[in-house]
Amino acid sequence: MSQEALDLRRSIQIVRRHKLLAGIMVALGLLGGGAYAAFNPPSVTSTALVLLPQTGQAGLNGANATSNNAPDPYTETQEVIAKSNPVLLGALPHVRPVVSLNELRRTVEIGSETTNIISVTATEKTPADAAATANAVADSYISYTGSASSPGGRVLAQLLQPAANNAATGRVKQLVNYSIYAPLGALFGALLGVVVAVAIDRRDRRLRKRDEIANSIGVPVLASFPVGHPSSAGKWSAGKWTSLLEDYRPGALHALQLRNAIKHLEMSAADVSFGSGNGRWSFTVLSLSADPRALALGPQLAVFAASQGISTALVIGPQQDATVTATLRTACTAPPTSSKPPGHLRLIVSDEDEDVPRDVTLAVVVAVVDGRNPQVPATMRTTTTLLGVSAGAATADQLARVAMSAVSDGREITGILVADPDSDDATTGRLPELVRRGQGGTPTRVTGMATEIRR
Repeated sequence: MSQEALDLRRSIQIVRRHKLLAGIMVALGLLGGGAYAAFNPPSVTSTALVLLPQTGQAGLNGANATSNNAPDPYTETQEVIAKSNPVLLGALPHVRPVVSLNELRRTVEIGSETTNIISVTATEKTPADAAATANAVADSYISYTGSASSPGGRVLAQLLQPAANNAATGRVKQLVNYSIYAPLGALFGALLGVVVAVAIDRRDRRLRKRDEIANSIGVPVLASFPVGHPSSAGKWSAGKWTSLLEDYRPGALHALQLRNAIKHLEMSAADVSFGSGNGRWSFTVLSLSADPRALALGPQLAVFAASQGISTALVIGPQQDATVTATLRTACTAPPTSSKPPGHLRLIVSDEDEDVPRDVTLAVVVAVVDGRNPQVPATMRTTTTLLGVSAGAATADQLARVAMSAVSDGREITGILVADPDSDDATTGRLPELVRRGQGGTPTRVTGMATEIRR
């Protein structure tokens, strides 16, 4: 039961992740069900009544039939004539839509209400067609039996009640038809969307959970928080970068995560700093060029650190692909538009590896690499290197390549920052600490054990 609940929960998560695809499939199913209802409307019947003359023979036969509870032979004969080929052939030119003789025969039913009244019932897709067909057959029967050349003798029948065009009834049936097939189509589309979403998700190798991201390179997740989103075409505009640099205000929960991450990085860099023993520290945030959301991790950390009173420098140095950070560089070099920019934040843009001013306590360096062929750019050396990645943006192989590229450049990734974590992710990305090699366990006093061996 727990396994079924888990599978159902995962299926719901997958559908939420692919909600656009699921919505499209539901819409297509709804349209398909509506189209089916439109092109296959419910059948509508309409009936015309024909009055037969009350001859002595018919009256006598009717009395005998009534007394014996048997059908009237005269009425039965008129029913057969009403559905004979001559009558149907005479009605064909006036039948709607145009059908063959056999199709008209299947459409029309002849019955009797009393011994001297026969009914002509036609079944069509629209009320107007049903009424036209029933009246055409009734008129053809009256004309055929009223002629002098009628094989059964001349019968002066009359149209007692023409078939009515029950348009209101037809509309009600059509609405009922729509209410049945449109939801069925939407349900079928939803089921198909779930199947397609699950199939796509199984083939998708991108990492979404924090534990998966951490385990891919064996590095813990220090913080995970939402970031600003790029505009259309997957690119940031300089104005949006300016707004983020000047007005970024995280919520209470994410502010706590950012504070803990900065404190952890500061403690890790206590012994290794770019200004030996002067309390200055720094870190580099590596992200992938195909992951535009992760590019905002470094700037948001820098802005938050500055808002906490830490003298911070955001450094945009040389990049493996300069086009990725072009708008960020433009925003950093543009004059501030806000009357109250972060007072402790300094923006530095340089294509060379240069030192950070001495009055800066924290330096946050932004570096972007290609996920397929990563090469860490020649940026300034920092005390710590972090990997920035968005949930569902990179595979384990891509993250491993970035980590190996950092090691080849003499840098070691010590933490991961996750942008826009999945709302359904209950993992933390905290790796268990391993016991150091050669470190013994804590001595334990053992009591109640004999220390001598008696012979």
